[in-house]
Amino acid sequence: MTTFLTFTIIGVVSGAIFSITAMGLVVTYTTTGVFNFSHGAVAMFCAFSYWQLNQSWGWPSWISLIVVLFIEAPLIAIFVEEAFMKRLFGASVVRSLMVTLGLLLILVGLAQAIWAPEIRSLPEYFSGSSLQLFDVNVTYHQLVVVAVAIAVAVLLRLYFQNFRSGIAMRAVVDDPELLSLAGVSPRRMSRLGWIIGFFLAALAGILISPELSVSGLDVNLLTLLVVNGYAAAILGRLRNLPWTFAGGIILGLAESYAIGYLPGHIPTNLVSQIGLLTPVVFLFVALLLLPSARLRAIGRLTVSTPPKVASLAQSLRGGVAFVIVAWLATLVLSASLIGSVTQGIALGIVGLSLVLLTGYTGQVSLCQLTFMGIGAYTMSQVANGGASWWGLIIGIIICAGVGALIALPALRLQGLYLALATLAFAQAAYYGFFSNISFIPQGGAIKVGRLGIPWVSMSGDKAYLVFTAVAFALAAIGVLAVRRSKWGRRLVALNDSPAAFATLGMNPTVSKMMVFAASAALAGVGGILFAGQSLALSALDVQMFASLEIVLFVTIFGIRTTQGALLGGLAAALLPLASSHLPPWGVGATGIVAGVGIALMANVPDGIVPIPWINRNIRIPYLSTPRSSMNLDTKDLNVVG
Repeated sequence: MTTFLTFTIIGVVSGAIFSITAMGLVVTYTTTGVFNFSHGAVAMFCAFSYWQLNQSWGWPSWISLIVVLFIEAPLIAIFVEEAFMKRLFGASVVRSLMVTLGLLLILVGLAQAIWAPEIRSLPEYFSGSSLQLFDVNVTYHQLVVVAVAIAVAVLLRLYFQNFRSGIAMRAVVDDPELLSLAGVSPRRMSRLGWIIGFFLAALAGILISPELSVSGLDVNLLTLLVVNGYAAAILGRLRNLPWTFAGGIILGLAESYAIGYLPGHIPTNLVSQIGLLTPVVFLFVALLLLPSARLRAIGRLTVSTPPKVASLAQSLRGGVAFVIVAWLATLVLSASLIGSVTQGIALGIVGLSLVLLTGYTGQVSLCQLTFMGIGAYTMSQVANGGASWWGLIIGIIICAGVGALIALPALRLQGLYLALATLAFAQAAYYGFFSNISFIPQGGAIKVGRLGIPWVSMSGDKAYLVFTAVAFALAAIGVLAVRRSKWGRRLVALNDSPAAFATLGMNPTVSKMMVFAASAALAGVGGILFAGQSLALSALDVQMFASLEIVLFVTIFGIRTTQGALLGGLAAALLPLASSHLPPWGVGATGIVAGVGIALMANVPDGIVPIPWINRNIRIPYLSTPRSSMNLDTKDLNVVG
């Protein structure tokens, strides 16, 4: 009984913190229509700021709390709303998600630049004080956490139900123009929503930090804790605060009981991952079990003119030109740059999978690097740590099969909810497989050899760079061929309006499964080529932040163009190399640059490549052609025939 009560208390305390985090997400979403993926990064940044004031500079706790909660968090919220978020009303789900993901990387990069890695910890409030509950000691800090969570839930409920400004905040996302007719400023209400959301994020970050006494404050760990908040918020359907609070408590109890009682009933290789896997499994199950009618995201339908499709001749000329440029690059680049450029081109193939899936079809996926890892792992197993064309073929088949399975949730989920489902899958795969020593050796590296062709040696980095460039050119030509085909035009129609797509007698289920399978297979090819450059693939290569960076970079340059895929892959590979030559404060340069670039999407929604003035001034053979005028290609209108 004592053991059960101990785990229950731990679960309730953890659940209370999850609830505060989730309620902040819900407040922001219901008042702005934007799901803030950077919520965890805000919590992390404010927790580190509190440590700086309280522990490093010796300020009293109450002054540090006031400064962080009532000055820093609101100021960050006002800046974010003014600089980025005010332009996102009515924007597509992809655009709003990418901007908030960019903000996440900015905050992570800033934190890494400001606070050098070292062991940091925060003391509990009322440290050393506790009371006896039956046979269990309950600390005052735990009581404070639970009391604060209950108070936040009650006050928010009363505020949104009974106060004029609270009711106005709920109405602003539905129709700001109608709200303005009632004499209320929509901008002011939206800004207030961001302020409350950031306040709750900062509060959750400060409250949970003392619980991390073993690992100490960690930038990535604190940022990823928001995944727990995602799960609780989904249980509340991103609208209902009481259910969100209950979801946090349920999740906390589930995680505590799993850690306490499952180790004797599951494989030993998963014991250390229970606490990390529980929230993502909870999130995935919640998304699958909630009635689809309740999973309706706030937002408006947005349709934009797609880029004009390159002809086969243009694609071939562009592919040949790219391979020639890659060969010339081998004559001038240093050895280290050749390796990074090769991996960047391989990541460009992963970017092409995003062009096919997200750019053409509008299906948001945050797990493409997971497929990349699956492809490399399959090659390693088939070729026993080497490389073979059979390994490539089997890797493509395995990745396509897994992609089709992941497409099953896509049959009922779309937009934000599909992004959350793929994020949960990526996290589960990382914790349960890629960082699991039962599958991956202790060093965390998957050994993969280089593919070769008869009579040509690929042992040299220069030859392998040209080989990878040829692979990218062929993949780009294939993706553009898909876009020109009848199926490609149907994918674009599915992106514009799934309802109209089904009304015309076409099957969206089959199309979604096919495009997920094709996209996953393409990402697997990119993973095999990526791992071949360094002859290994590390678990760090497929972690969540790496997945976010490749999605963000491709989106920055243009997620509906093959040039955007190439430039995004090169940026993801070369920026870390550049930041390694910067002073110690430059450790977060990759995240900052990626974040600033994606934040520009508030003004440039389709990415850099499709900007008309760029395409007017630069005339080169296109792997894909520039954005068309408002006159659509007649082929795009002929969806059925």
